[in-house]
Amino acid sequence: MASFSQCSTAQKLQEKAPTQFGDVYFQKWTAGVKGGGSGLNLFVPVKDKSVRLDSVYFRGKAVKFEIREANEGLLYVGRFKTEFNQPKQDIIMSSDANKEYGNQLPKKAIAIPFELKDDECVVSYIKDGKTLYYKISNVNEREPLNYPSAPPNKNIKIN
Repeated sequence: MASFSQCSTAQKLQEKAPTQFGDVYFQKWTAGVKGGGSGLNLFVPVKDKSVRLDSVYFRGKAVKFEIREANEGLLYVGRFKTEFNQPKQDIIMSSDANKEYGNQLPKKAIAIPFELKDDECVVSYIKDGKTLYYKISNVNEREPLNYPSAPPNKNIKIN
C-alpha cells in the first residue's frame, strides 16, 4: 500500500504507452449466496512481457495487479470488492478491553491522486527504478457474472 500514498503532485501521466494494450475491460460479479461478496474485476491484456504493471486506479480505488499467463502475453487483473453482499462483521462492545480484542478497525478509504471518468483507469509500472503512470481510456464493461446459488444438498429428499 505504500505506493498508493505518494503525494498527488508527484504523479505525472506518461503520454506514450509503455506497451501495446489489448482490449481493456471490466466485469462486475456477485456471489449467489448471501454474504458471498461482490465486486468488479478489471482486465488489462499486454503483449510485451518485458513491461511489468504494478497497480491500477479505477473508480476511486486502487489495487495491486494479479498476473496471469495469456495466449499472446500477460493478463493483468485488478480485483475490486464492492460493499454489496459482503458478510456482516460482528463487533463486540464491552467495558472489558480484552473482550474487544478481535474487533477489526474500520477500513479507511485511500484517496487516489487522479481524477478519472468511469471509463478510465490509470496503471502504474516501474521503469529504470521509477514508478510511472499511464491513463487508459475507453475501458469497456462486459456482461456481469452472477454466480449461481450454492448447489442443493443431494442427501435431502423432498416428498
